[in-house]
Amino acid sequence: MSMPTSSVRICAPCRRVALLQHHLARTARLPSPRLFSSTPSAPSHDNPLGLPRNNERRPPQMPRRGTGVPEKRSIPYVKKVLAVSSGKGGVGKSTISANLALALAQTAADCPSSISASPRKPRIGLLDLDIFGPSVPKLMGLEDVGEPELTQDGGLIPLVNHGISCMSMGFLLPPGTSGSNADTPVVWRGMMVMKATQQLLFDVDWRRGASPDTPRSDASNSSPATAAAAAATTSTTPAEDWLDVLVIDMPPGTGDVALSLSQLVKVDGAVVVSTPQEVALIDARKGVSMFNKVKVPIAGLVLNMSHFVSPDTGRAFELFGPSRPFDDYAQQRGLPILGRIPLQPDVSTGGDRGQPTVLRPTIQVESGNGQVGGAAETRDNLARDEFLAIAKQCWQKLA
Repeated sequence: MSMPTSSVRICAPCRRVALLQHHLARTARLPSPRLFSSTPSAPSHDNPLGLPRNNERRPPQMPRRGTGVPEKRSIPYVKKVLAVSSGKGGVGKSTISANLALALAQTAADCPSSISASPRKPRIGLLDLDIFGPSVPKLMGLEDVGEPELTQDGGLIPLVNHGISCMSMGFLLPPGTSGSNADTPVVWRGMMVMKATQQLLFDVDWRRGASPDTPRSDASNSSPATAAAAAATTSTTPAEDWLDVLVIDMPPGTGDVALSLSQLVKVDGAVVVSTPQEVALIDARKGVSMFNKVKVPIAGLVLNMSHFVSPDTGRAFELFGPSRPFDDYAQQRGLPILGRIPLQPDVSTGGDRGQPTVLRPTIQVESGNGQVGGAAETRDNLARDEFLAIAKQCWQKLA
């Protein structure tokens, strides 16, 4: 095709436009060139291969395995489960757990008949579910005592001190070069942590008098025949040999371990621990929300390190700030405040010695108008009294 001629003189810019139009009209009748991609949209400099675009910016949907949340079940040979959580590390949750277990054992008169009809002292257990930072061996005076023995079927036999049956990841760690496992870290990924959590929950033989000669059926096995055998074995075990209450010291936060406990185990109550600082209360609130989401009943809140009582004047000082935010939150959510643990040096030093403060009705404090080296006086153990009051309320919540 030739360009039409005209006697009218055309300027240079108009001529270039006319040539471009002529070229486009000619190429329109040619077959379209084949693109690299089958996508109908033409490629551009930011998408050179013409790949499909996700214009809605929606995240990819990952396939899910299984049919839903597993059914909750009871821990073998345990009547009631009481979880102690904080949502944040460093607020004294493990100290609360150890002293609460001992306080429950010392308040036998408040144990409801629905849990134990016999007048015997309640059987209490303490399970340390903090895989990476176990504290129960130190608090209960069970450091470096060796690994737990096993029943004939491989069930872990708890270690006992102060009348409390204890199990912790700290009992299972190999010793280091110094002969102690205090410096042995747990360097595991998620799947190994979850397996260890399930074993601590379901592979411990909490029966009274468990020994290496004690047979045990694995209640955590998914086989229907094995599960039925485990149920039969559990039902034939006298109720007096079961734990009345198992106190579980949970790890900080709302991660895999806390979620597994809430989804796998029938938890009868949860105690949420916080300190007066709002930075601790923020995470405690998240712990409360998690328990509400997984339908775990909350027994109440505990305010640790609430105040310091001066030994010479008896005045109370809120060293870590006022408790008003804590009180306001409890009132807002309708949660009872089970107790306020005072900031007392004996609580810390006793835990370091493996002698929790609940074991001492009285403590020695220095007098002499606050002068260092003053004469020691015997005073009532205010922290112990508070733990006993918390235990009595927990018995009522578990009934």
